Amino acid sequence: MPSVTGTDAESELQHRFARLLTEAGMDVDVWKLDLADLTGRPGFPGTEAPRTEGYGVAAVTAGEGPPALALQGHVDVVPTGDLAKWEGSDPFAARIASDVLHGRGACDMKAGLVANLAVARAIARAGVRLARPLAVHCVISEEDGGLGAFATLARGHTAEAAVITEPTSGAIITANAGALTFRLEIAGRAAHGATRYEGVNAIEVFWPVFEAIRRLEAERNRDVPGLFQGNVMPYPIEIGTVRAGDWASTVPDLLIAEGRLGVRLDEDPAAARAAFEQVVAEVAHPWLRANPPVVTWPGGQFASGRLPAGHELLGEVRRAVAGTTGAEPAESAAPYGSDLRLYTAGGIPTLHYGPGDVRYAHAPREQVRLTELHAVTRALALLAVRRCGAL
Repeated sequence: MPSVTGTDAESELQHRFARLLTEAGMDVDVWKLDLADLTGRPGFPGTEAPRTEGYGVAAVTAGEGPPALALQGHVDVVPTGDLAKWEGSDPFAARIASDVLHGRGACDMKAGLVANLAVARAIARAGVRLARPLAVHCVISEEDGGLGAFATLARGHTAEAAVITEPTSGAIITANAGALTFRLEIAGRAAHGATRYEGVNAIEVFWPVFEAIRRLEAERNRDVPGLFQGNVMPYPIEIGTVRAGDWASTVPDLLIAEGRLGVRLDEDPAAARAAFEQVVAEVAHPWLRANPPVVTWPGGQFASGRLPAGHELLGEVRRAVAGTTGAEPAESAAPYGSDLRLYTAGGIPTLHYGPGDVRYAHAPREQVRLTELHAVTRALALLAVRRCGAL
């Protein structure tokens, strides 16, 4: 299902998962999101994709008290990009070659969603009665900020702990850097291309700004925490889009660049924004001094987040993985934002453990190994039964 963020198929997939979880014997809450209300709430995480609707899906098994564990995953995927770069004719065809499933969303993160569903199905089919409820949360809009997770928590769905089944390559990710979407507007002065010396090219004056951003990136990636295990750049700053000019023979008088600013672990996003804005404002260029760049912060705003130090969930997941695979997974941190920071900010200790390699996410070669999916699912099933308790 081509559940690109903000599309009708995103809603369609939410309803499909609601049916599947109901068939697995869970009590399922499906609700239409009140977008206007959510936008006005404190902590709203921002969005980038246009949308007219969204749905939440949260399911729980029978049991006493609040869920002891929630398994969470997002149904939305990023666009396919250039179709010519995909092997095969349809990125959503779910092509299987040997042990590998290829397609958009295979890794990020439909494999994780399938693992969560399979855990619920396995417990039901085995006739296991849980002492404490198990929850499964299916959310939308993770790729552009986390609206779905924000809405699920605002609805009152909670748990004592959560595992988000994002791709982790066998590791357990207990911390995420953040990512803030920024927009830069660089003014120039229009003139005929034949007399370009009468104008100021916005592309040309953007370059020293870009160089200043690269210097800031290098500075912010010195002395990184050991959790990142040799990652040379856990807090990247990147320009993703650049638009300038409206006629080939006219000096462009406006450049608009959009990108993402990495947020350091435990850093206040406001401090990260201030550091970025200061560097841009201090670029030493006569034209920019008189015509300062404009920085705004639209779109997704991912703060950093981490599992509380010493929380028992890390050891529980490690033992479940070791008990089913024979190998104890390493602990790590990720350089990208995720729903983890919303769950931890909402008082739910959370980590990532799921099938797939994030290097394949958002790429035309996106894929997941099925043996890895099976292994992760077995570990999560053992975790769920141990944490929720079998009667």
